[in-house]
Amino acid sequence: MEEQELPYVLINTTGGTYGVYEDHVEFLKKHFNLITMKEFLENKNRLSEKIKAIYMWWHKPAANQELLHSLPNLKVIATSGAGVDHLDLKLISSFGVKVANTPFAVCNVTADLGMALMLASARRLVEGCQIAVSPNTEHFADDLLGDEVTGATLGIIGMGSIGYMVAKRAKAFEMKILYHNRISSHSVCMKLIVPS
Repeated sequence: MEEQELPYVLINTTGGTYGVYEDHVEFLKKHFNLITMKEFLENKNRLSEKIKAIYMWWHKPAANQELLHSLPNLKVIATSGAGVDHLDLKLISSFGVKVANTPFAVCNVTADLGMALMLASARRLVEGCQIAVSPNTEHFADDLLGDEVTGATLGIIGMGSIGYMVAKRAKAFEMKILYHNRISSHSVCMKLIVPS
């Protein structure tokens, strides 16, 4: 029985600042024939009809009209992020191409980082660490503990998926949560919407 050829996917490049991470490439190659933009431009006649998908990393390769015209069998553009603001959805749709993204991929890690930065800032963690490791430190100032987080009020601008995850974490610190969305014109106490 003849083995079926893997689908061709266009990517910008691998590695470096704007390239797909090397460990992702290893996984992707098990399921797809990855074609870099350089390879595509050098072999446009041979590859243009084979490419069925574009995998965008750091908004590259750009899904402009010229590229879309050169890929007659393109079915989907998958972008590796939550937003699609960098895409001309009307243009892409006019070519009959679907768009996929990863809207919840980084919600938890971003909320974790937000809480970590808030705690580090309020409790003067970086400054305290620098004082603690300095060979010149003889004592700590009385006010080095910083501000208390437990019971404080936290304002969140934009109660999307990340804002909601921050609010869930802040609830563990018994914080009063206020938020504002584009849709609502006022802030509301979070006690009403974050489940226990």
